[in-house]
Amino acid sequence: MDSLSGIVSFVKTAEALSFVAAARALGVSASAVGKNVAKLEQTVGVRLFQRSTRRVHLTTEGELFYQRCRSILDDLQDAESMLSHAVEAPRGKLRVGVPTIGYRFLLPVLPEFRRLYPEVELDVDFNDQLVDVIEDGFDVVIRSGNLPDSKLMSRRIGAFRFVLCAAPAYLERKGVPHIPSDLEQHDCLRYRFLTTGKLMDWTMSADPVWSQLRLPSMLTFNNMEAVFTAAIDGHGIAYVPDFLAQKAVSEKLLQIVLDDYQLDRGQFWALWPSNRQLSPKIRVFVDFISTRLFAQDFHTP
Repeated sequence: MDSLSGIVSFVKTAEALSFVAAARALGVSASAVGKNVAKLEQTVGVRLFQRSTRRVHLTTEGELFYQRCRSILDDLQDAESMLSHAVEAPRGKLRVGVPTIGYRFLLPVLPEFRRLYPEVELDVDFNDQLVDVIEDGFDVVIRSGNLPDSKLMSRRIGAFRFVLCAAPAYLERKGVPHIPSDLEQHDCLRYRFLTTGKLMDWTMSADPVWSQLRLPSMLTFNNMEAVFTAAIDGHGIAYVPDFLAQKAVSEKLLQIVLDDYQLDRGQFWALWPSNRQLSPKIRVFVDFISTRLFAQDFHTP
């Protein structure tokens, strides 16, 4: 087709079921709208409307064609909005939801983000509750684990793995475990999920024997930071994300054990509402954390 005038006239007429109303919305004459629609029908070779002296009605073919044309016009509008957003400076309040332990990886990179985008006002909520992104008014949330089917947009921002670790003084006192079954003789510091109340499994090795271990739960917490601190204080062996243990391991406050048996790996994702028009502040934040977080792997000594 030479132009979109026929499609625009057709869509406006289909929505108003009136050439006159469509012409009023487009700011042209009713005869011009009628001619555009007639030319479109001639081009596609199908009658799109049943006409009477008072009203017009979509034919079956016209109804199907309308759905496709409406989608095409929406896409064109999105393309125009995208171009206008591209030159618009990101600004305004950005509400971000992050797991409580996420301050460990997010706070170190925020100074650079604020320097790059000084007009974005960050409102960060650190919370282990499973929030509803749309109902609770979040612009972006960071989550780990498998993503449920939803209407949210998502992007992978990085991988991590779990490690078993304990204070050197504890291991000197209780001994270093060499195979997973040795853990049954140790003080295990367990994490209980806040949302479900279930204890986190310690996933080790592909051998099904290890999945049957009866781990003594000497101390249980619903906060991963508390598990981590208890390990440093020598209360037992903890199962924590590598990004949480990294600094303490490098400073010899914690020692990794049974590293060859560790298989459990996780992913962090950025999620945001699937609005047709992505605001500049969300776009730059998601792009930023996708390249800055978990840029380097943690290698145990």
